[in-house]
Amino acid sequence: MSAPAPSLFSPEAQAMIAQLGLVRGRANLEEFAATLQELAEQDHQIIAVTSDSRGSGKLGPFGKALPKQIVEVGIAEQNLVGITAGLAAGGKQSFGVSPACFLTARALEQIKNDVCYSDVPATLVGISAGVSYGALGSTHHSLHDLAALRAISNITILVPADNFETRAAIQAAAASPHPVYVRFGKAAMIDLQEPEARFEVGKAITLREGTDVAFIATGETVIHCLLAAEKLAQDGIQARVVSMHTIKPLDEKAILEAGRECRAVVTAEEHSIHGGLGEACAGVLMQAGVAVPLRIVGIPDEDTVTGSQADIFRHYGISMEGLSQTALELLEKSESLA
Repeated sequence: MSAPAPSLFSPEAQAMIAQLGLVRGRANLEEFAATLQELAEQDHQIIAVTSDSRGSGKLGPFGKALPKQIVEVGIAEQNLVGITAGLAAGGKQSFGVSPACFLTARALEQIKNDVCYSDVPATLVGISAGVSYGALGSTHHSLHDLAALRAISNITILVPADNFETRAAIQAAAASPHPVYVRFGKAAMIDLQEPEARFEVGKAITLREGTDVAFIATGETVIHCLLAAEKLAQDGIQARVVSMHTIKPLDEKAILEAGRECRAVVTAEEHSIHGGLGEACAGVLMQAGVAVPLRIVGIPDEDTVTGSQADIFRHYGISMEGLSQTALELLEKSESLA
């Protein structure tokens, strides 16, 4: 497979990717659509519902192959959630697919009442999440969805970091008797998992061991943490990298182990620093009485800069260089507190 697009990583990061022998898979959205089609061909109770998002959700081939198992509602996210919930209540395993920024804002009440409180086997798929829409600006960024949905009971939240996690997440969602939210970006993903890797909802995957600093990340930020860990290793610093693919239920054991076994913890997410993975990790650590220097890397509470996803990531330090520097600063802080 070809190397990742140059705009996604700095030249130094690209060299690190090549050195590690990492290869690029397809976008998680493409993996999602292919996996869903495979499952739907075997189980005709699986239905996809889209809000004028068949193309952006990569469901064109699904629609051609299974025209009786796809419903188009137009640009009407509240209708999409209601129909997805209704199909699930009627015995279907339904997947509602829509841009995350609109799905989890315009239709939040329907998600809360029709899906979660009604406890139907519906999966909501937020596509082009985070800052995937980049230059379209803040109206199209989805920086609130994890915070909003974490506060609603009875929903599982999955944010895969690569194609392996995506395939496993969709398989788990298709088998779930309860509501699920899955969040995807648009970029081609780097394959991160070893062949023996196992996916379990609610159980994080440790990609690299270390006891100096722990990176706990989710979704498209995980690769940048892995590269930062490799960069730190050049200076003798051993960093743990944890892919927290399940935001709810959270793997508290992995978080507590990171806080107790490492001198510092850095969280990374393509989301507001408020209400997402970082604050969830901080809450777990604080309530357990684990005092460890912690930094939440994400999008701060300000007017978000406009640009490509790569531009925005670099601006806010969600990059190999930014994350490794953050880790060094935290380690210095931990030494001063010792």
